[in-house]
Amino acid sequence: MDILVLIGRILFATLFLGSAMGHLAKTDAMAGYAVSKGVPSAKAMTMGSGVLLLVCGLSVLLGIWPDLGALLLLLFLIPTAVLMHAFWKESDPGARQGEQVHFQKDIALSGAALMLFALFAYAGDDLGLTITGPLFDLG
Repeated sequence: MDILVLIGRILFATLFLGSAMGHLAKTDAMAGYAVSKGVPSAKAMTMGSGVLLLVCGLSVLLGIWPDLGALLLLLFLIPTAVLMHAFWKESDPGARQGEQVHFQKDIALSGAALMLFALFAYAGDDLGLTITGPLFDLG
């Protein structure tokens, strides 16, 4: 089971690490989108979210307090879905559909992050193939 969870962690973390690179390498463009959604201090928030995504992605990938990394991703994804992808506010059908897809993706990823948090916090050191054990204990 350890190897399957490791493969899952790699696949899961890839999305967040790629997104982090986008936030950090294309900060101005990403901040422009954030401004259009009403995010205050958009450039700082874009850079901060990029660092958060990078740290959390590496946490899950490498198994360094991966439960905390998954929990922080959950806490990032829910508000992001609601604030950045509010499809119900869009009047253009194409924009509405695009935002709805992103909203649903973030909600689905939230569920996956919650399951990963529970798995790591419950299995603890028994899971294996991690650098550290979990920070939380649900066992």
